[in-house]
Amino acid sequence: MHRRHHRDDRRPAAGDDPAPPGALAYLIYTSGSTGRPKGVAVPREAVTNLLASFAGLLGLTPADRWLAVTTLSFDISVLELLLPLSLGARVVLATAREAADGRALRELAVAEGVTVMQATPATWRILLEAGGVPGTVRTRLCGGEALPRDLADALLAGDARLWNVYGPTETTVWSAAGGVRPAPAPVDLGEAIAETSLYVLDDAGLPVPDGEVGELHIGGTGVARGYHGMPARTADRFRPDPWSGRPGARMYGTGDLVRLAPGGRLEYLGRADQQVKIRGFRIELGEIETALRAAPEVRQAAAGVWTGPDGSPRLVAYVVPAEPGGPAGDEPPTGPGTVAGEPSTGPGAVAGEPHAHGEPAPPAPADLWPGLRERLRRSLPEYMVPAHLVTLTALPLTPNGKLDRAALPPPEAAPARTAAYRAPGTAVEDELAGMWAEVLGIDEPVGVDDDFFELGGHSLTAAQIIARVQARYGAAVPIVAFFENPTVAGLAGELERLDDDLDLSEIAALRDELDGLDADELAAVLDELAPGA
Repeated sequence: MHRRHHRDDRRPAAGDDPAPPGALAYLIYTSGSTGRPKGVAVPREAVTNLLASFAGLLGLTPADRWLAVTTLSFDISVLELLLPLSLGARVVLATAREAADGRALRELAVAEGVTVMQATPATWRILLEAGGVPGTVRTRLCGGEALPRDLADALLAGDARLWNVYGPTETTVWSAAGGVRPAPAPVDLGEAIAETSLYVLDDAGLPVPDGEVGELHIGGTGVARGYHGMPARTADRFRPDPWSGRPGARMYGTGDLVRLAPGGRLEYLGRADQQVKIRGFRIELGEIETALRAAPEVRQAAAGVWTGPDGSPRLVAYVVPAEPGGPAGDEPPTGPGTVAGEPSTGPGAVAGEPHAHGEPAPPAPADLWPGLRERLRRSLPEYMVPAHLVTLTALPLTPNGKLDRAALPPPEAAPARTAAYRAPGTAVEDELAGMWAEVLGIDEPVGVDDDFFELGGHSLTAAQIIARVQARYGAAVPIVAFFENPTVAGLAGELERLDDDLDLSEIAALRDELDGLDADELAAVLDELAPGA
């Protein structure tokens, strides 16, 4: 068992708060596995404990300026909005548009002299892609999903302090925090914050020996009341804490698998259930599967996560299509002779023709995906709509008849097209199509009418494209312009409008020529262009 109690003398005494014990601070909704969101009821004392804990950990002063980049629907906004104000520091609010645009976000941080910022790994990468984190931002918090080592190294540049923070919504934003050490030290979860206990338990609810893997349970002041209007669900996840010593104390089962490292810090190993995090959003795969199975064209469905070529996780939908005129919904797998888990999108698979072992292949994703994706967008938030679709003749099963998630095949290198292929017609379109293929990891040619986001792109990969465009053509394209023109043809047209007096192809050719020169040759060229400069 791993148990830590930290007490912070700066925490307000009970008499300082006029609200009665257990008074509600806020109700915030998070994803549910049945398609029904769960409202987490967080008491005031949990929030005050969070603020007092991080006031002690971070050592902020009234001179600090915290750049708030998180939407209010994400609970980590509680810390970045309330902590600075509670200490007399300043909060700098980024608009949603600025938070998604690395260049605009960096300009805001520089202009406001920001010293503190908290973000998910995806947002930090957007900022790094846009020229790096300003040096004034010396205190950096990263949370919401696992912090990769390469990102940690980039954020540790200079004299910055980097904190890896961890915690589910059910235990009030963050429950653990650790100062990240330089490589080769591992990136771990650190230790419990004030008034918080961390337990590593086995399936029977008993402590595991140090170094063994178990599910992380969290107890202490930060534990929420439970799920609003869902007593059965609350009782399942919020259980009595037998080690607290406080009558009625409860602990929350996170579903995260961890291990206590020799140094006494926790290492995160993954999920015990099917909950995942994509760009900071907590997602229940079961909720996506429920939405998929509700579609009349789907007989069976599963959802999974695969790492894209940019290193970020991507959602994948696996579908066994319903037969024309046949029943929809979750039917039993097809009978003997089917090849469970064999994708229909491989070489030679053609919808309607005999598949392996004589079975007819299911419809190709290109035929099924456009309508299915629109259905999903009507019932799910955009971040939960899968980037890829794989159609199968049957879902792969374990010997006991359960879904074998480990046997789900990887998606094709590119999702199905939603527009007929049209080749690039200009040098700029050709180069943009090449950028898209490289960033998205697509092997086949990208057409000028293909939608970037329907090919699996997202805000982070969009920021990478913007950075490459600026490096190649010297054109500062606002990321909102990319969102409004998400095709090669559209972005090429936007570039022409931004620099209508310049020939972008000539600029690119000049950059190629200059890149091939050594220092003396480059100096000679510059002297010829501007003597004595």
